[in-house]
Amino acid sequence: MIDLRYVKKLVEMLDESSVDSIEISSDKGMKIRISKTASQRGMVQMAAPMQQMMPAEPRVSPAAGTPVPAAAVEAAPAEAPKVNTLDIKSPMVGTFYGAPEPGAKPYVSVGDKISKGQTLCIIEAMKIMNEIESEYAGTVRAISASDAHPVEYGQVLFKIEPNG
Repeated sequence: MIDLRYVKKLVEMLDESSVDSIEISSDKGMKIRISKTASQRGMVQMAAPMQQMMPAEPRVSPAAGTPVPAAAVEAAPAEAPKVNTLDIKSPMVGTFYGAPEPGAKPYVSVGDKISKGQTLCIIEAMKIMNEIESEYAGTVRAISASDAHPVEYGQVLFKIEPNG
């Protein structure tokens, strides 16, 4: 998926330069073309990667040369059914640990039912081990941080599907 902040930055850079258009291709087959000519100003063109197309599934991708509004860039890839999840974010910068000690069973795994106040992980900051507790009751749908890796303030650590 393409980060729209990246596309916005490219548009700003194009506006500040004497270049008329920019075309960028990713190694996954995604292409973006941004042009500042009068007929296409503010338009973004995107070709869907071939590996995302399924032969049995009738799907229309933008034709080459057809401009697509920037707002449509995010909606172009196939979307999975949305699951209502709540994010548990890191309250501090530190190192994420999913278990109380090396080799121990993790506090939670994907699919586990959790309760409000249950310990989900530890974030080590300045040699202090801070237990991070769940703000919600529900089911763990994703763990977004890697064990023993740094996390940033506000980074999503867990996605929780609330009990309903």
